[in-house]
Amino acid sequence: MKVLHLDKNHELLINQLNDLSFTNHEDYTSSKDDIEAKILEYDGIIIRSRFTIDKQFLDAAKNLKFIGRVGAGLENIDGDYAKQKGILLFNAPEGNRNAVGEHTLGMLLSLFNKLNKADKEVRQGKWLREANRGLELDGKTVGLIGYGNMGKAFAKKLRGFDVDVLCYDIKPNVADENATQVSLQELQNKADVLSLHTPQTDLTLNMVNSEFINNFKNPFWLINTARGKSVVTEDLVNALESGKILGAGLDVLEYEKSSFENVMASAVETSQLKKLVKMNNVLLTPHVAGWTIESNIKLAQTIVDKIKAEFY
Repeated sequence: MKVLHLDKNHELLINQLNDLSFTNHEDYTSSKDDIEAKILEYDGIIIRSRFTIDKQFLDAAKNLKFIGRVGAGLENIDGDYAKQKGILLFNAPEGNRNAVGEHTLGMLLSLFNKLNKADKEVRQGKWLREANRGLELDGKTVGLIGYGNMGKAFAKKLRGFDVDVLCYDIKPNVADENATQVSLQELQNKADVLSLHTPQTDLTLNMVNSEFINNFKNPFWLINTARGKSVVTEDLVNALESGKILGAGLDVLEYEKSSFENVMASAVETSQLKKLVKMNNVLLTPHVAGWTIESNIKLAQTIVDKIKAEFY
């Protein structure tokens, strides 16, 4: 079978598919229209998030048997239509869940201990001990929305702390030894920290808005390593300014391009983003929570293993 690789991934992916007698072609630069014109030739494609795999593209891919998404989310692929056409979808949340769990914990501890603020000040010759007095995680209640691969990985990282971990998920019976499943209302009544681990769907778009935020009983800390469009930035900024949200760790932004490789040019000029980058209680990273040296290998290996299990 012929496979077209649309994004660069770890070399083991192509090497191992070669060993399985797949014919691998690489095209990391052509436009979507150019790819669509030749996709008829291929049995499989491997993609991260370069462009959207929509109905028009899938109709052109008349011989396509599978799509390998080297990552967790599938929002850039019309999955329902692909399934209607008998096209298999392989993604790899197992590959970067540990990385996301570690990054989420790192963000939370950094916020609690004002590490980014203190680091900047010391580099400027300021030695402000009292102004950088931190918080301890022990004794807090951490609420997770979304308790799949990523949520479970973060909850596992919290086992070394004396914390209560609550999870809310649209699926029933997802709780395990690391988290207690509760209603959204109970989570909002009890949580000191909210961490998002949801995919991008119609239910999660603009989920964290002013109404959602104000439904929390107490001021809380927000961590988002999931999808940027789940949080309304304007409402987040307002909540940070009012103190309803005590601080935020954001690995993803509402303004990201669909490829996740950059933010939209217009976003740089928005007043909300300008305010976010100036806030000492906000920690920002460029969508790298699942982007480690190790996850690069594990993501690629997971896709190979799933293709191999299906076709061999």
